[in-house]
Amino acid sequence: MAEPTYRACEILAQFLVLATGTRITYLDEENIPERGGAVVAINHTSYVDWLPAGLAMRRRGRRLRFMIKAEMQRVKIVNFLIKRNGAIPVDRSSGADAYTFALRALREGELVAVYPEATISRSFELKEFKTGAARMAVEADVPIVPLIVWGTQRIWTKGHPKQLGYNKIPVTVAAGPPIRATADISSTGQTLRSSMTALLHRVQRDYPHPAGAYWVPHRLGGAAPTVAEAAKMDADEKNGAKAARRTPQRKRGGESTHG
Repeated sequence: MAEPTYRACEILAQFLVLATGTRITYLDEENIPERGGAVVAINHTSYVDWLPAGLAMRRRGRRLRFMIKAEMQRVKIVNFLIKRNGAIPVDRSSGADAYTFALRALREGELVAVYPEATISRSFELKEFKTGAARMAVEADVPIVPLIVWGTQRIWTKGHPKQLGYNKIPVTVAAGPPIRATADISSTGQTLRSSMTALLHRVQRDYPHPAGAYWVPHRLGGAAPTVAEAAKMDADEKNGAKAARRTPQRKRGGESTHG
């Protein structure tokens, strides 16, 4: 990993936290190993939850290798940062190469960040988990560190206005005890999800949740969609994207390019 660029990004991240007045509370940092490889499994409620997660690792003298969508490489500055920071691009249509790189990084003693939910949770509850985190931990023979980031959904999340200015929004980052992966990937995944659920509920318990707020889960009296409603919204969005890809391209003047 290219330390100078990563260090510069850490300094910039700290500046952004100060500039926006964001107040980050770190809990149980000792659960983040000071050395050795580990999969860091992070819940996903925001477009910026990676930033406090990365800063939590820094407090333990560690660096995170993030797995990031390959299409982000089309943005020149992002592509530069991906290469210089040791991030791992993931092609969703064929993720074998990214998986191999992640395994190598883990075996070499690095921390690799994984979002088990894959996409942002509109309900702000945990979605169903993909198996990637458990499979990588099993194959690399490393632990999984559950990490909950809470509050960043108030800054920037799917379907709501961004609050990127001075906001004084409190954010909590909590690390759970490392989970030793077993050969049973399904069992390891279930253990991870149970651990992250308990940790999420613990963090939420100590965080103020005004009734009716869009960023508060329905379970806690908020206006966020229920898990079932959020799943339907995700499905509708996915189906809409598929339909858009199937729609014939148009010539100038509105004529179809086909028959």
